[in-house]
Amino acid sequence: MSGGRGTGPVRVLRAVLARVPPAWGGLRRRLVAAFALVAVTSALSTGALAFREARTGVLQQSQDSVIQQFRTSVHNAVAAYAPPNPGQSDLQRVVDQLLQANQSQGWRVLATYGSLRAAAPSPEFDKLSPGLLRSVRTQRAAVFQRVSADGRPFLVVGMPVTYNPGEGMDARLSGLVLYLVVPQDTEQAYVEAMVSGIERATLVTLGLAVGLALLAASGVLRPVRALRRATDRMAEGHLDVRLAVNGSDELADLSRSFNDTAAALEQSVAELRRLEAQARRFVADVSHELRTPLAAMSAVTDVLDEKALNLDHETSDALRLISEGTNRLSGLVGDLMEVSRFDAGAAELNLDEIDLAESVRRTLSARGWQGRVETRLPPPGVLRARVDPRRLDVVMANLVGNALRHGAPPVRLTLGVREERADVAWAVITVTDNGPGIAEEAMPHIFERFYKASTSRTRSESSGLGLAITAENVRLHGGRISAANPAGGGAAFTVELPLHRDSAADADADDDASDAAGGAR
Repeated sequence: MSGGRGTGPVRVLRAVLARVPPAWGGLRRRLVAAFALVAVTSALSTGALAFREARTGVLQQSQDSVIQQFRTSVHNAVAAYAPPNPGQSDLQRVVDQLLQANQSQGWRVLATYGSLRAAAPSPEFDKLSPGLLRSVRTQRAAVFQRVSADGRPFLVVGMPVTYNPGEGMDARLSGLVLYLVVPQDTEQAYVEAMVSGIERATLVTLGLAVGLALLAASGVLRPVRALRRATDRMAEGHLDVRLAVNGSDELADLSRSFNDTAAALEQSVAELRRLEAQARRFVADVSHELRTPLAAMSAVTDVLDEKALNLDHETSDALRLISEGTNRLSGLVGDLMEVSRFDAGAAELNLDEIDLAESVRRTLSARGWQGRVETRLPPPGVLRARVDPRRLDVVMANLVGNALRHGAPPVRLTLGVREERADVAWAVITVTDNGPGIAEEAMPHIFERFYKASTSRTRSESSGLGLAITAENVRLHGGRISAANPAGGGAAFTVELPLHRDSAADADADDDASDAAGGAR
């Protein structure tokens, strides 16, 4: 009875949580749910204990009152009776007297003596359980039992009648047994009223708990929201953000820890930026200062190179070493100047729509690499793109030169088109060699500055800036670059440059022609 009604507050709690807006999710919702759950659990537990005690008290009081009244009525009704042989009329007289004395109680009475039975107000008497009948046969006191029939509660009492055979002797069972059935509708109404009161109290408690939870959540979430905003601002680069510290609880400790961390981070980042700026300025200054003397040295070595054939062998070798060193130093200074421009954000693109295949051919021809590189290029005029010709030349020269220096023949260069979507296409340039490939531990660092994969390549006298400058130039065009070790061996570098749709369409239309017009194998 009480269990079905007790689920009402739980259903209300679920309905309230189901209507919680999404913005109240997370910590706020958990706090409200926790407070509500604790409140409902406490209210239901307290209500259940109070209900049990109150119900027991109501039923006990009603039971004691009915039994006492029944005992008194039976004593008065059978006072003139003396065993051993009551007749049917005697039983009926006792039953009628009991009902007459308690007309307003709704009693139903049954009297039995051996095989004789007398009942009123109706002969039907179906609420006597076998357990009650067994107890009445052996007990000298009243026996009672609560039963439920047709949704109504009843109290069933069985009372054996005893008599005193003489002074100083124990009472004996007379054989006469009276049964009483009393409806307990009034007691049931009291119990239902208690259940309703407990439910109302639970709902009130739930409302108070939700209100307190909202207040507590507001107090808890205020510094949490401030911490989130401060973290977002710090992620945006505002390292000077700080939180207001109020109180001395755990949230205040968290705010102080955040402020200390932010201060230390700001100081570290400022120091790193200062050192980085100094390093960039130093590289730029040194590179700029070296350009003038290097230009003079290069001019002198060019003049001396022309006269090298007229010099003795030792002088000629020394001059050759000086010339090679000057050229390498000039290349290093040029690379450092280029890196400085990238770091300073001063690198600019001078875009021009050019024939990519023709640009690649010019790069190979200018360096005398035509016979050392196998090419597969589209015909002239087929694949065009808006790029910076000088930077594209740097990209191709670095990749092909890297393959020739560190790899093994044959070195292959292919140029084609890859469509990513209906409105996006890429010019794909791939340079492969047949060397030992790139070590797995070197792969993540292959485009870093001054990095040399010496464990997988032959020793090189290059600066280690070539691939880094290549990657920067590709990214400057909005492209992508990657390195891999193909299954057939060697290393492969792939450059992807964005294309206009008309350029890609032309290249696809003439794909068969590009096979026939490929370069030297």
